Amino acid sequence: MAKIGIIGGSGLDNPAIFSNPRDKTISTPYGEPSSALKCGTIDGVEVILLARHGREHTIPPSQVNFRANIWALKSEGCTHILATTAVGSLREEIKRGDLVIIDQFIDFTKQRRMTFYERFEPHKPVHCAMAEPFDKTLRSLFVGQCKALDFPFHDKGTVVTIEGPRFSTRAESHMFRTLGADIINMSIATEAALANEAGIPYGAVAMSTDFDSWKQDEESVTWEAIAKVFADNAARVTTLLAKVIPLI
Repeated sequence: MAKIGIIGGSGLDNPAIFSNPRDKTISTPYGEPSSALKCGTIDGVEVILLARHGREHTIPPSQVNFRANIWALKSEGCTHILATTAVGSLREEIKRGDLVIIDQFIDFTKQRRMTFYERFEPHKPVHCAMAEPFDKTLRSLFVGQCKALDFPFHDKGTVVTIEGPRFSTRAESHMFRTLGADIINMSIATEAALANEAGIPYGAVAMSTDFDSWKQDEESVTWEAIAKVFADNAARVTTLLAKVIPLI
């Protein structure tokens, strides 16, 4: 039976979407995860929610213990991971509030632990395939429910993950567009890589909140603007999760 891990941020740590919610604190070989695990059920399916940046959003992107987060969900028996994230749009057609079902990433981080392997067993190197980092079945479920709910969405998109916490310069933003990225954020590539290495199917739904720095007829991105758009549309994401989870 499926047991679903959800990695999310502000607006999703809401016990109202759970039945029988309870908190559980655990440790991992890689240190402490970002938050206590909120355990419960959604439509009869066991679910564990982890707040990526901590429940009060106190952990900067590059200080998130991604390895501990993924390990915590794996150790608790999660069979799938669903991630939510706010992103900047690098394309005119991806508007504020649109959802994007991510299918590829470009990793532009520089200082993160991107693997669980700090050494290999003699003559047993481990190299994880990453051609399709986002699970096709989970993506298909997200797409199908976005259509059923008539949400504004894009059925694929390449996310570029940057270190943060600063936003891009205008030159960087244009470079990412040239490289083929459609959206930008500070977390998803790291999570996706580790989930794949851990052998857990991983799917991510992104909400576009801004236009990063490339669009000169728009104000450049600010955290205040991101938070407002995400808060105004968070119910859309929770509704999508509640519809998808029973289908897994």
